[in-house]
Amino acid sequence: MSHTENKKMGSRPERLSLTPQERRTSTMLAWLFATRMLGLFLLTPVFAVAASSLVGGQDAMKVGIALGAYGLTQALMQIPLGMASDRFGRRPVIVAGMLLFIVGGIVCALSESVDGIIVGRVLQGLGAVSAAITAWVADATRPEVRTRAMAMVGASIGLSFALSLVLSPVLVGQFGLSGLFWAISILGFICMLLAAFVVPAAEQVIPVLQSAKASDVLSDRNLLRLNYGVFVLHAILMMMFMVVPGLLEQTGGLQTATLWKVYLPVILVSFLFMVPVVFYTETRKCHQAILMKMVLLLALVLLVMPVVIHHFWGLMALLVLFFVAFNVLEALQPSLVSRQAPAEYKGLALGFYNMSQSLGVFGGGVVGGILAAQQGPQIVLWLGAALAISWLVLGRGLQTPD
Repeated sequence: MSHTENKKMGSRPERLSLTPQERRTSTMLAWLFATRMLGLFLLTPVFAVAASSLVGGQDAMKVGIALGAYGLTQALMQIPLGMASDRFGRRPVIVAGMLLFIVGGIVCALSESVDGIIVGRVLQGLGAVSAAITAWVADATRPEVRTRAMAMVGASIGLSFALSLVLSPVLVGQFGLSGLFWAISILGFICMLLAAFVVPAAEQVIPVLQSAKASDVLSDRNLLRLNYGVFVLHAILMMMFMVVPGLLEQTGGLQTATLWKVYLPVILVSFLFMVPVVFYTETRKCHQAILMKMVLLLALVLLVMPVVIHHFWGLMALLVLFFVAFNVLEALQPSLVSRQAPAEYKGLALGFYNMSQSLGVFGGGVVGGILAAQQGPQIVLWLGAALAISWLVLGRGLQTPD
């Protein structure tokens, strides 16, 4: 083959396709991940109002603890369960985690007080299987197509958030708060069955006992940059949605029950733009460059949004851009973590990663709520922009694997 032909071939990289087993495994694991995120998101749009029917539901601090308990215990358990999945395998850890998720949902469904909801949410969060699911995706896919597989998992977060906004008012309106928790538990049971019997097994390197150390992850600057990135990304997400629903109601004349008519098309349109970006990143192997461009897009969206908070269509356009960046970053970052970390502590590395994600959700919700109440939406959005800019600065030193 001539040099010219080689050059031509190099100018048009071949795009590999997921094998049927890779596609099947990635799809099912994305469904598992989506259910986990529904457990985090589904209460958010309705609980502050629906909790008033419970004993202790007038105590704002208890209501806040009930909302945040899931994310906080998720963060605490990501690392131990990530390590357990490295040692004992992904499937048994995920099945055990889903069982805790189901039990916690049943406790919540049977509770008549906020205290009972807190106990149930703690139990749900203790079954923190996000790291094991992400590691299983990495085990089941080749590096060349892993970003696309991770995109399915990343997209599940955006879809879960959109579905939570659509389903929460309907479920609570029809079946009450208890019915919402029964629905969450049923979804968890279906996912447990999928993890136990349906998701295909994937080859996994079983590490030697004691080979996985936290210092291995904490001394890797690239992994630390990726962990900081996912913390910032999910803190920004929660901060934004402490103020965006109210802005859309004010500017678009909407009600809480009809906000899904905005969120659903925004999410779907953003996916249409996200897919070609992920394909381009894979074929050109320009992960670091695209990651930085998406972080820059986040920062620009959050800097401009305070200027257009009184313009409905301006907010809509910026939300589309926000979710394009969000979904691309959700696909790229876990893929980079799985490729950066050696096989013997991949689960541990993803445990730190998912812990950072959960802490971002918890911290962003708390800080966003406080600032929204005391300072107004502009301050919340500017803080989000500042976090994105800090990520942009720190992320410039990221070195991505070939």
